[in-house]
Amino acid sequence: MFPPLLVLALILLFNLIIQPGFLSLRFEDGRFLGGLLLILNRSIPVMLLAVGMTLVIATGGVDLSVGSVVAISAAIAIALIRGGDVAPTAYTAMPLVVVVVITMLVGVLLGLWNGLLVAKLGMPPVVATLVLMVAARGLTQIITGERTLTTGHRPFSEIATGIFLGIPHQVWIGLGIFLLVWLFTRRTALGLFIESVGANKSAATHVGIRSNTVLIAVYAVSALCASIAGILSASTNLNIEPMNVGQFFELDAIVAVVLGGTRMTGGKFNLGGSCIGAIILQALRQTMTVFDRVPVHATLAVQAMVIVIIIIIQSPTTRNFVTSLFKNKGREASAR
Repeated sequence: MFPPLLVLALILLFNLIIQPGFLSLRFEDGRFLGGLLLILNRSIPVMLLAVGMTLVIATGGVDLSVGSVVAISAAIAIALIRGGDVAPTAYTAMPLVVVVVITMLVGVLLGLWNGLLVAKLGMPPVVATLVLMVAARGLTQIITGERTLTTGHRPFSEIATGIFLGIPHQVWIGLGIFLLVWLFTRRTALGLFIESVGANKSAATHVGIRSNTVLIAVYAVSALCASIAGILSASTNLNIEPMNVGQFFELDAIVAVVLGGTRMTGGKFNLGGSCIGAIILQALRQTMTVFDRVPVHATLAVQAMVIVIIIIIQSPTTRNFVTSLFKNKGREASAR
């Protein structure tokens, strides 16, 4: 956890230098306000995707469909709320709990589809999830009629923007899901099974682990996390733009996982590091927005350069090089 935490601390320190009151936290109108809380709140959707993506990558796979699952989940939620209404209203066509449950079930089914293609048919994860990435985006356009859907249902907006103990519901939901997944993977044998499948699927199967079941489960969890992120996105904005919502989220999730220290080759994983990686990405975006010396059109390029530098610093090659330098200096000091 040290490298990603150090990187995050440096980014926050830079923000504190250019904005002296950045780390201040104040309480107004029943809620806490501050730059750090704003970054945390906005990082929750990517954090949720990173949690699911971490499990998939730990098995040696990757899920390129999470951005599209976010889009189709947001579309389904708003479509169910609107029912047959042509214009958005303050009412819902069915109970809000039913809307949320149906949307999450659709997400799980999409994840099971990915898992079956990978585990049962032996399809490469990149290909299997790329199929759903394209198909789900097309289904989103069908559901929305290729137009922006909006809703005025206030209770739905409270899912993400409501306040509990001065903090947005979205933050509590994100932290709750992270804690739940962490408990299942670190306080049960499930985490060991996932790492075993990622390290060597054949060996894991021979020692009695149901490798295919593990693979199907992690893709289902990944899609479920993406579905929840879609609900939160729709709840925050109260609209769905079929071609924009969730765009490039899969790349953000993968980068967050890598920044958190989980290797793309599979095996050991770090859920906490992935969440820190998601916060780093949002902190970078926030910094680029505030630091007006960077041209708007160059913001993405600067973010990419910083991410590459961070990944190089965290790479095993760099760590081994630094370690060898300290060892050599220690030997020279001993010889003297």
